[in-house]
Amino acid sequence: MIAVLILLGAMVLVAIIAVAVVAGIYNKLVTLRNRYKNAYAQIDVQLKRRYDLIPNLVETAKGYMKHESSTLEAVTQARNIAYAAAHAAAGSPGDPTAVKNLSAAESGLGGALSRLMMVSEQYPDLKANQNMMQLSEELTSTENKIGFARQAYNDSVMAYNTDREVFPSNLIAGTFNFTPAELFVIDKPEQKDAPKVSFS
Repeated sequence: MIAVLILLGAMVLVAIIAVAVVAGIYNKLVTLRNRYKNAYAQIDVQLKRRYDLIPNLVETAKGYMKHESSTLEAVTQARNIAYAAAHAAAGSPGDPTAVKNLSAAESGLGGALSRLMMVSEQYPDLKANQNMMQLSEELTSTENKIGFARQAYNDSVMAYNTDREVFPSNLIAGTFNFTPAELFVIDKPEQKDAPKVSFS
């Protein structure tokens, strides 16, 4: 009789420990998921700020760059695509497809803005325009903030993905449908190519 009680007590103790371990792992995964969602919210704030600056930048440039309407239209179109992708990603920052679409849209917007800035260099009056200088400075500052926010998001995603893949967390993650999160990487082909150095 005493042996049965000891065995029953041991089984209850093991069950309590197992439930505590599962609950601890589950809670940690929830915390990490909430952390990367919060980190994405910081990116979203900066992206919205940039999306609000771009129409002002285009309007300012429009008065000087009458012959560059295709460049201005490309920037506006890229901004609208990126805005829609950001809105979709904000609804579900853990959705790999939404984050990949946002990354691609942001890459396109970055290219369009780069072309606008290169073309604007050909217009000295535009470069000297106080409004254009202020908007360019705000845009640069916002780009830096986006970069920092993206790094914080990617760090949070990395911690979450790592935790959900290691044993025994992977068992809990699979059981409770903790899906992997996608890193927010913007492809910039110019950063992948090694710089060409010539001493001639």
